[in-house]
Amino acid sequence: MQWSSRAMLRLLIVNILDREEKIMAEWLKTALIDIVELIGGGTPKTSKAEYWGGNINWLSVKDFNNENRYVYSTEKTITEEGLNNSSTKLLKKDDIIISARGTVGELAMITFPMAFNQSCYGIRAKEGIDSIFLYYLIKNSVRKLKAITHGSVFDTITRDTFANIEVAIPDIKTQHRIAKMLADIDDKVENNQRINNNLEQQAQTIYQQMLIDNVSSDWTEGILSDIADITMGQSPSGSSYNEDGNGTIFFQGRAEFSFRFPTIRLYTTEPKRMACANDTLMSVRAPVGDLNVAHTDCCIGRGLAAIHSKNNHQSFVLYTMFSLKKQLDVFNGEGTVFGSINRNSLNEIPILIPSSKKLDEFEALVAPMDAAIRNNYDEICCLEQLRNSLLPKLMSGELDVSDIDL
Repeated sequence: MQWSSRAMLRLLIVNILDREEKIMAEWLKTALIDIVELIGGGTPKTSKAEYWGGNINWLSVKDFNNENRYVYSTEKTITEEGLNNSSTKLLKKDDIIISARGTVGELAMITFPMAFNQSCYGIRAKEGIDSIFLYYLIKNSVRKLKAITHGSVFDTITRDTFANIEVAIPDIKTQHRIAKMLADIDDKVENNQRINNNLEQQAQTIYQQMLIDNVSSDWTEGILSDIADITMGQSPSGSSYNEDGNGTIFFQGRAEFSFRFPTIRLYTTEPKRMACANDTLMSVRAPVGDLNVAHTDCCIGRGLAAIHSKNNHQSFVLYTMFSLKKQLDVFNGEGTVFGSINRNSLNEIPILIPSSKKLDEFEALVAPMDAAIRNNYDEICCLEQLRNSLLPKLMSGELDVSDIDL
């Protein structure tokens, strides 16, 4: 008996659906609130200097809104006295932190005991729930969480939000297997990120040693426009924006900045000002001077400038901009409402221009490092895409994980 391709596809779909239905029947369906302990945070009084600057890390959403699985450090710290005289709590290793007000749904796992503010919830797995599996389960539920947020002014996640999310929980061995499969991908992502951080630090050290600590008499004094063409961004009409991939990639400002390359969120069908691939992107509105690199040709809004090397020394231009951080910080005090820098001021920033020979030597050393950073970033994007495609399939039981070794 010969099967048509359509009949075979129909049989395959039926088998998948039958298997998924059988698996899901074996998984426990429950409310998310029933498998976690929710912990509220708080802020010590800022008027009490003795509550701040201690050795206890204190989390706010800005410390973990970067898609990384773990949070390792915080901008602010508190003292034991601050902890004991406020409503903040200490989270344990492998607890989860989630932003619950304003920017909701950002989450990360805790690497060591940390306190946190009232705009977040701490989430602790109850007995029988693998903490890493829970992290991915919540990550898979973020869209649902956002859809049922409360609040008239700010989106807010409450305890009721967790009560209204239904989840399916497999046995603990299956939890371990799912967690391992996803964590292995994120481990590779984080390893690439560490390599990239190290490469950038090495490149900045080379810049310091070659072009700052060892100045030669044949170098010349100049201004930024001597080595680079600068394009100030211009925002297209808001009606042209979309998140569907229609048109040209569009970056409004530093809100999209990440490590080295900005995160793609918006597209525009009416691009105005463009940046070329590998141009240095700089924030020209507070905070002035933050930097990223254009991964591909893109449209830039009025919060950004594109800085393009005139002589194919793009690595030199990038690390020169890093070195100008203090000069650019001056502009964060300018402006009536917030800091800014205009085209003329940016063009006229004084710099020291090395000889062509020295520039070529620097590019020969550093450009391959920048290329490696780009390659690692591309692999990170592929891995994240793989993880995001696997996540809902694993959490629905569509993919069989019984053969994964623990």
